[in-house]
Amino acid sequence: MFDSLILNTILFISILLATFCFMEFMANFSHRNVMHGFMWFWHEDHHRKKPKVFEKNDIFFVIFASPCMTLLISNLWFPSVMTAAIGFGIMFYGIAYFLVHDLIIHQRISNRFLRKNSYVQALIQAHKDHHASINKEGCKNFGMLYVPSKYFQ
Repeated sequence: MFDSLILNTILFISILLATFCFMEFMANFSHRNVMHGFMWFWHEDHHRKKPKVFEKNDIFFVIFASPCMTLLISNLWFPSVMTAAIGFGIMFYGIAYFLVHDLIIHQRISNRFLRKNSYVQALIQAHKDHHASINKEGCKNFGMLYVPSKYFQ
């Protein structure tokens, strides 16, 4: 019994961490090919300088949260270490995305103390480079947590 609990815990944490890391790839892929592709009409307002509380772009939150909610809710009826771990991995990435992208990068809250961190500075600069273009073409740095080494001083 105890060995099974340890193995399930290790399996759960491993799948959760792998899912979290995979989500960075998915964020990059979907940002580049979906948001700057056929769904640009929703993402476009995020690249415009308009002081709004909500943007059309915010609808992506619901779309990207749907697999997470589906896995976690279905896990109530069909319990599985794998579906729970994947669901929580997606959820934790979504929380990280919100904290990093909305609160730190786009400064929806004051975060002067974080701006002194070299990783945060590199992250913000990479994101500024992404937003240098208001068009769907010409953008770079589509990921969220991974920062190319050229942004570190």
